[in-house]
Amino acid sequence: MMARNKVVLYNPVSVFYTMPLALLAIGSYLDPKKYEVIIIDGRLAKDPLGEVLKACEGAVCFGTTVLTGAPIKDALHITRGVKAKFPNLVTCWGGWHPSLFPDETLEEASVDVVVTGQGEITFAELLLAIEGKQSFEGIKGIHYKKENKAVANAPRATVDINLFPEFNYDLIPVESYFKLKGRRQMDYISSQGCRFRCSFCADPFMYKRGWYGFTPERMGRELETLWHKYKFDDLNFQDETFFTYKDRVIGIANEIINRNLKFTWFGTMRADQGVRLGDDIYKLCKKSGLNRVMIGLEAGSQEMLDWMKKDIKIEQIFESAKKCVENGLAINFSIIVGFPGEKETSVNETLRVARELRKMSSDFALNIFYFKPYPGNDIAVGLLKDGYQFPKGLEQWAGFDYVGSTSEWINEKQYKQIESFKFYHKVGWNRGNVLSAGIQKIARWRCENHNYTLPVEKMVYEFLKPPVRLS
Repeated sequence: MMARNKVVLYNPVSVFYTMPLALLAIGSYLDPKKYEVIIIDGRLAKDPLGEVLKACEGAVCFGTTVLTGAPIKDALHITRGVKAKFPNLVTCWGGWHPSLFPDETLEEASVDVVVTGQGEITFAELLLAIEGKQSFEGIKGIHYKKENKAVANAPRATVDINLFPEFNYDLIPVESYFKLKGRRQMDYISSQGCRFRCSFCADPFMYKRGWYGFTPERMGRELETLWHKYKFDDLNFQDETFFTYKDRVIGIANEIINRNLKFTWFGTMRADQGVRLGDDIYKLCKKSGLNRVMIGLEAGSQEMLDWMKKDIKIEQIFESAKKCVENGLAINFSIIVGFPGEKETSVNETLRVARELRKMSSDFALNIFYFKPYPGNDIAVGLLKDGYQFPKGLEQWAGFDYVGSTSEWINEKQYKQIESFKFYHKVGWNRGNVLSAGIQKIARWRCENHNYTLPVEKMVYEFLKPPVRLS
């Protein structure tokens, strides 16, 4: 049997427990008869660098997928270690951050090539060039170094993902991810891209508002195989917009039902999509296992929604929420506050709408984020014109925190009020809180009246609450 070429792929440490679907996509596209693909996850490895260096012995390429923020720091540490021990091994970065900042990424001495956008075909062509000791010139979708200068090849058009093979989950230790999550929850992505134009999001830049999704028939076959093999009880569809086409949603639900697959599932939904789904579709999805969705509320002010080109109406948010309540579905709403120039009244209106939504169901949850400017969208373009300074270089971007930090357009008083609301809405409405009805009632009163002075019950709650496990 002919020896296979070894390819080492690394998933950097992050706060998320999602399976490394991007690396699975890359690794699954490669011919298993020709390539030995080794995926190492920094969140699982006891000695990430040691395991990577051991795997890189005799490899033809080292690759990593990199998100903006803390994952950059870990990716730098690992890549520098690889390049120090194997100076002739080609190192390649892909993913969101390198795709947005390819030339800036190549300023890092340890990075040789950047794959931008959809990477399956591009990475495979790159490997062929490496094996044949050929020039990288003409490989669409990459930026690379030539005589220590960045060279940008032509971009590669996004193609229909139905042309790609199914994910080979044998490339990762699935049971280890179940253990990490604390439940038998499988991650699966059924589409790429987004048709919409939200001005705070980098998706329109990345996918040019294109969208491709697996056919229901393909998904039915794959999910049946995965379910029987891994016995998962919950499925996370990691799509940007799962409910893009209702006929496809109907097809997927029927595939799950007809194949008698017994698991719950989650999908992302826009408020306007939720309104357009008939009650019969909600009931069908519920029968197939749907138990929760994520809806991007973003703002509770119609003026702000229009400004950010969200293309939804406040009424649609409440109507979709009503439909979910009627069908016993949970919703995880995402909210962003502190946009440039956003008025205090707008922030307060967003919190008011959030409060009204929380009152509709104890199965609803809110994630409130502070706006952080990120290139690749219309808001960022406007800020750049006004002289806004984004981080420069990988080291600075490694400190970028879009989850736990505040917004520079939020003052201290607003920040304290928002943080108080984040605490009290959970105490007041979250299902399963082991608290007296009195404390919950006080928490709801505080949210209703925007009054967070003398928070004695907060200290009581902090004393009584059980430890929280991240999942």
